[in-house]
Amino acid sequence: MRAAAERLHDELAAAGIDVLMDDRDERPGVLFADIDLIGIPHRVVIGERGLAAGNAEYKGRRDEKPRDLPLAEVVAFLKARLTG
Repeated sequence: MRAAAERLHDELAAAGIDVLMDDRDERPGVLFADIDLIGIPHRVVIGERGLAAGNAEYKGRRDEKPRDLPLAEVVAFLKARLTG
C-alpha cells in the first residue's frame, strides 16, 4: 500500500496538484477528522481491499459518500474536478 500511495502522490504532484499524504499511525476516523479540520477538499484513500481491486477511494468534502475510482484514473479525475 505504501508504494502505491507514494506513486500516486508523485503522479499528482507531477500533474501540478498540491498533495498532502497523511501516513500517521492513527485510526481512519482520526485522519478523516483532521482532513476536515484543516479544510482539505478532496480525500483519496488507498486501502488493502481497494488496492487489490485496482481502486482508490475518493470523497470530496461536500460528497455524502465516498466512491471507488480505478487507480489509473485518479489523476485525470482530480484534474477535471479542480478545473471544472
